Amino acid sequence: MQLLRTARTAIPVAVLMLSACASNNFRPVSDAPVRIGRPYIVGGKTFVPAPDPSYDMLGVASWYGNESGNRTANGERFRAKWITAAHTTLPLPTYAEVTALDTGRRIIVRINDRGPFVTGPRIIDLSRGAAEQLGIRESGHARVRVVRVEPSEKDRDRLRHGKPARELPPVREDVLQNLRAQLSKAGL
Repeated sequence: MQLLRTARTAIPVAVLMLSACASNNFRPVSDAPVRIGRPYIVGGKTFVPAPDPSYDMLGVASWYGNESGNRTANGERFRAKWITAAHTTLPLPTYAEVTALDTGRRIIVRINDRGPFVTGPRIIDLSRGAAEQLGIRESGHARVRVVRVEPSEKDRDRLRHGKPARELPPVREDVLQNLRAQLSKAGL
């Protein structure tokens, strides 16, 4: 009788464990909980995640896409065609407006991963879908402005389901010239 009870318990547990393996235990795409994370070291450099409501940086963006299906830093499945990005320290997820300074094109991305981990002016890695939407896929990188934003719930929902947020009008040329001049002063 004890053997029968053990078998009845073991089979459902085994089925649950196998189903968890099949799904790779990916976290559902959600905005909660927001993860800040502990400091971490990559390539000898320490990164300290922290909230930064006024984040506004100029630098370089690149894109990545060969990791499709892997787990992102916040536990979601990476989908190369979605409009997502990686950042070294912003909480996960965070939403950011990314502007290509050569064209003025702007998009909203959902940051759900960590990176880029290279020395130099790169401040964000975009998914292939985000790079295509921003118009930088062919070049592989671009000078950008990245600003943390609080998009509408409709835009958040679209990004959580792999769709782009609403289209944003391009940045005015005089503003772009100012931003380019700031980057030039920094040697970029």
